[in-house]
Amino acid sequence: MKNIPVGSLRVFEAAARSGSFRLAGEELGISPSAVSHAVRKLEDQVGTELFVREGRSVRLNPGGETLLRHVSSAFNQMRHGLEIVGARSDALLRLHCAPSMAAQWLMPRLPVLMANMPGLKVRLSASTDYPRFHNDEFDLDIRYGPPRQEGLIAIPLGEEIVTPLCRPEMAGDIRDPMDLFELPLIESEHKQVRWSDWFAVNGLPPPPPGDSRFDRSFMAISAAADGMGIALESTRLAEREIASGRLVAPLTNVARDATYIGHFLVYPPTASPRRSVRAFSDWLSSELALPPVSHA
Repeated sequence: MKNIPVGSLRVFEAAARSGSFRLAGEELGISPSAVSHAVRKLEDQVGTELFVREGRSVRLNPGGETLLRHVSSAFNQMRHGLEIVGARSDALLRLHCAPSMAAQWLMPRLPVLMANMPGLKVRLSASTDYPRFHNDEFDLDIRYGPPRQEGLIAIPLGEEIVTPLCRPEMAGDIRDPMDLFELPLIESEHKQVRWSDWFAVNGLPPPPPGDSRFDRSFMAISAAADGMGIALESTRLAEREIASGRLVAPLTNVARDATYIGHFLVYPPTASPRRSVRAFSDWLSSELALPPVSHA
């Protein structure tokens, strides 16, 4: 055992669980060739092959299946021990969030959340790289779009309204959806609801490409608030700008808004018993006026 690094067992466990050196590499942040090399070295050290290699695919042989059961059990025991020592299950919440949701909606509320939950410690990360949870880096994820990974608890965070938003000075030129064809439209990329969708909802052909393009909603919202044009964004994400009067929805009660469920609270079943996870999910449901989360 003293000659086998824990890191080699971690690589083996990821490759065995995913059935792919590529996916294991993505999870661990290393190349597929590095995964293959680490697995081959482990096989040399234990004196037997652990995988059946078939072209680009791999699967465990009986010896590999036996080792995986023991390695997985050992990692679970280590995680449990770290939780107990660090009292993480009671005090620390490790949260991942979609960037625009984090910047526009979550961050302004964190001070009140933490004031109402004395002792709670929050570690927040915002990126478009969805956590797989297998490496035990995060407890919860507020993600844009439904999860693709199986075996996770996914709670829809309610319907969002998507509507044109602009500075008040521009609103006077917008009395009908047709007026938007003559005005600068801000394109927000990687969105489920785009300008073409909104125009289709209102029975109109798609508009020409917008003058400005951004790949994050918080940038499109900021650009609209600075007078660069009209953004098509969620009123949830733009609530502060709307409340302050920096942005208005000029076609309210005139045009049809697009609605969709954009964000989901996602976490593995193993995280459900933790007090911090329960407290945060209950708070989130209350803030969004959603039914209470079932912790059964």
